[in-house]
Formats: sequence, C-alpha cells, structure tokens
Amino acid sequence: MIHQHLMGEGIPKFYGATTLGERGQIVVPAEARKDLNLSPSTKVMVFGAPMGEGLLIVKADSIAEMLAHANRMLSGVEEVLRSSKDEPT
Repeated sequence: MIHQHLMGEGIPKFYGATTLGERGQIVVPAEARKDLNLSPSTKVMVFGAPMGEGLLIVKADSIAEMLAHANRMLSGVEEVLRSSKDEPT
C-alpha cells in the first residue's frame, strides 16, 4: 500500500533524481523498483500534478485497490444516510 512507503510524518521517500531521455523515458531508481516491487511488466498510471508542476506515477493495481476502498467507504456513508432518514425525529 502507498502509506507503507512514507517516511516519518507522511513525507514521501525521495529515491533520487533521473533525467528524461530523448524518447521521453525515465529510469526508476533501483531502490524504488525494489521497495515498490516494480518489474518491467508492472503497469503504472501517470497523472499530471496540480498546477502542472510534475507527474505522479502510481502502480495500476494500487489505483484499483484505492478505488475499491473508496467505493466501500461511500457505500458505508450511503448506509448511514439511509438509516438516519429512517429514524424518527
């Protein structure tokens, strides 16, 4: 999970710097590949950061997991809202 790779007080771990190649490719540092279990077949999703100042690269299966968790949370909220409507006032 993403929160397992945070250091200290929620500060993301810095793995180093890389340079964009001529074909737009970057090399993910070896330590990051090891820590995050990234292999050549790992699917990632690339998002633009707010204000257009950078990129966010996330494993695709992590996104699916986060969306499933968010969906479960929303279902719980819906259930609470439904039950509160059923209660007499």
